[in-house]
Amino acid sequence: MKVVRINPQFAVADQVALEDIPAIAEAGFTVLVNNRPDNEVPGQPSHQALAEAAAAQGLTYRHYPVTAQTFPGPDPESLAEVFDPGEGATLAFCRSGTRSVNLWLSSRDPAVLADEAEQVRRLGYDLSMLALALQRRG
Repeated sequence: MKVVRINPQFAVADQVALEDIPAIAEAGFTVLVNNRPDNEVPGQPSHQALAEAAAAQGLTYRHYPVTAQTFPGPDPESLAEVFDPGEGATLAFCRSGTRSVNLWLSSRDPAVLADEAEQVRRLGYDLSMLALALQRRG
């Protein structure tokens, strides 16, 4: 699992394995967001198994599955709540981290979006999904 810190409260990762969950909690994350649909690829852990492993470590687990075709998902207005850790930090994951970081950016306040998007772009992420989400939002 490769974790990329975007800021002190938010990071993204590629696919999380069940055995990664204790290290996620030890790293100070309090929320784990799964942006992958079940069975996206053979062998990935189910969202139910991840939810149980996260709960065993005291993590809040949220499942907001999207694909490139369904981005930004069924309820884009709720994304700020999905990624809000309250206290602590959120780790969101998908296959590569790209979907997760685009979803997070699409939930951000417009006043900070441009600066945060530029920082994410410098980290090497493709932000074309964000552009699509913003276009749909109008």
